[in-house]
Amino acid sequence: MSASPSVDSAAFRAFEHAGWESVVDAYDAAFRALTAQTIGPLLDAVGVGPGMQVLDEATGPGYVAAAAAARGADVTAVDFAAAMVAEARQRHPGLDMRQADVEALPFGDRSFDAVVMNFGALHLAQPDLAFAEAYRVLRPGGGFAFTVWAPPQVSAGFDMVLRAIHAHGTTNVLLPPGPPFFRFGDPAESTRSLQAVGFTDVQAVVLPLVWELPQPEAMLEVMLRATVRIAGLLRAQSPDALAAIRAAVTDEATTYATGAGIAVPMSAALTSGRK
Repeated sequence: MSASPSVDSAAFRAFEHAGWESVVDAYDAAFRALTAQTIGPLLDAVGVGPGMQVLDEATGPGYVAAAAAARGADVTAVDFAAAMVAEARQRHPGLDMRQADVEALPFGDRSFDAVVMNFGALHLAQPDLAFAEAYRVLRPGGGFAFTVWAPPQVSAGFDMVLRAIHAHGTTNVLLPPGPPFFRFGDPAESTRSLQAVGFTDVQAVVLPLVWELPQPEAMLEVMLRATVRIAGLLRAQSPDALAAIRAAVTDEATTYATGAGIAVPMSAALTSGRK
């Protein structure tokens, strides 16, 4: 999942945007319970509480925005996909949900007390620009926190799928090159990146999660139907290669079987800083 040295920002953004416009229902069904496990720590990292002005970036269906509002915060939420914004508005009609680009926020300087982004940074063409924008719209003393997936070594779901692709398929496919998928799963890199745009008191931690799915076969289907970059990689395989990848992933996922399905260890990297 590494990018080539040359990132075509416009092409990568268009690829990600098209993907997220089309996977709203599949993403909610597959990832809501998993990504919800980071919401509490994410909001705690910036001290979200009553009366705070909070910006939730890459809100998706609005999970984080709703949780921040439940803490008494005044929440504005943005996403670049119109379909996600429409879903978030339907789910949370009382919240301010807008279509906007986190790399060029439509807000004035010093507008918010806290900015958060749950699993959004790994889908951005220019994440460092988004971090600079978060810094710009924060008030002095405000906090920014974001989560991404930790590297495959500590996220079994990604590990089994990527190893199966390497073993039975190819990664040499025609996808728009983007930033490395697991770049900010490295605490040193996420810390450096926030410090580079001015954040201080930067903290980086790994959060252990568990991904529960109904059966072993669901692992590859989720990757095909509810992701963008990995789905693109899988769909570019030959039919024979995809069949072999599916069989390998299903076989390995079976080792995580429980009485109710599978429970796969996953991890998220949470990084936060202060202005």
